[in-house]
Amino acid sequence: MSRTPLAPPSVPAAPATPAGDRAARRRPGVLLVGLLLLAVPAALALVVRRHPAAPPFQGADDRWLSWMGGPHDGPYALVASALNWFGGPAGIVVPLALLLFLLVRRRWVSAGFLLGVYLFGNMLVVQGLKYLVDRPRPAHPLVRVDHGSFPSGHAAGAALLVVLFGVLLVPAARRRLWWAGGALFTLAMMWSRTWLHAHWLSDTVAGAAAGAGAALLAWWLCGPALAREAGTGAASAV
Repeated sequence: MSRTPLAPPSVPAAPATPAGDRAARRRPGVLLVGLLLLAVPAALALVVRRHPAAPPFQGADDRWLSWMGGPHDGPYALVASALNWFGGPAGIVVPLALLLFLLVRRRWVSAGFLLGVYLFGNMLVVQGLKYLVDRPRPAHPLVRVDHGSFPSGHAAGAALLVVLFGVLLVPAARRRLWWAGGALFTLAMMWSRTWLHAHWLSDTVAGAAAGAGAALLAWWLCGPALAREAGTGAASAV
């Protein structure tokens, strides 16, 4: 009597990972880019702090400022004035409007993320570096300015808001286009600060890197919570 061979035991298939779980994972690339960007203003601050009025790259800053000469009127003045308003105290209406929108939509985690990152990036990072370095501004700025030229708060705020809006409002599939447009907007803000003689070029570079880096680092930390709130992983890093 022949025996029927026994079938090998079946190995249970590994459970599929839901898309939301994959989206909720922290992406190391976001952390790496954020830290690299934050390293830029940190390194520049250490250099400038030794000689605030004449850092080693002052010659390049002077040369760029000479290219930003007059006449300061016409359409360039309109664009620079609008960007100056956007980055100044009156421009707080933009993040406040976003905060109100998130609260109305009951996106509590997103609202807390926005508030925390905006305060952290502007108050702690930017203002902390201003007091630490205390670099003199260019002579005869065309707009009202406060103390400390390094880093540019306008450039930092522009880059920070680009990341915040991209994380909280822009679908993941469209973020690459948003990042490109946001980079152009940040570059325009950097240009306007030097065209108005409110900052040195290196101030704007440090400011943009500080704002974007702080926002990306916060995104890496809070990404899983944002993705869980979104439900579909829309806050995942791309």
